[in-house]
Amino acid sequence: MSKPMKSTAFTMTCALVLVAVFSALILSSVYQLTKEPIQKAKNLRELEAIRDVVYGDFANNPFEERHQISLAHGREKVDLFPARDENGKITSVAIKTYSKNGFGGKIEMMLGLTVDGTINKYKIIDQKETPGLGTKITESRFSDQFHGMNPGKQVFKVKQDGGEIDAVTAATISSRAVVDAIKRGYKALNKLSKGNKHE
Repeated sequence: MSKPMKSTAFTMTCALVLVAVFSALILSSVYQLTKEPIQKAKNLRELEAIRDVVYGDFANNPFEERHQISLAHGREKVDLFPARDENGKITSVAIKTYSKNGFGGKIEMMLGLTVDGTINKYKIIDQKETPGLGTKITESRFSDQFHGMNPGKQVFKVKQDGGEIDAVTAATISSRAVVDAIKRGYKALNKLSKGNKHE
């Protein structure tokens, strides 16, 4: 009786190993097939976000001129995309920035600044804030107040912290996270302007 049981256990083990190997091969193949389309879709979403936040149209391909700026001694990295007019002049810069201080965790946005750091607008590209509360940071009622502000020339904080920005009602943490992300983007722009990409 023991021999058939051993044989059955061995057969089942081999079958499980084969299934695991076969599944891994399939997953690997699917990943390779979908990797490029997924990246293209992500780039397209980011390009659309860039168009949404910069001043006017641009004649260049911002992706080809992307600069990655290191902040906090290399612990933070922010991507900047210069937007140029037909004469090659940089009219504004789109910045993919973020804050880890959202109520639901990390918030990512595309931020549009002029070369002097004045805010045009921003677009949230990823967030996990509370529906109906923190998610209001994506609405124009909140985001429009940032247009024309300059983090380097104003008290760039929510009013609860002594600043000039109206926080979303019952979502102060989410509002602070937006301010934090914008400050990070502004800092990256200043660093690029000074010719320093890495600390």
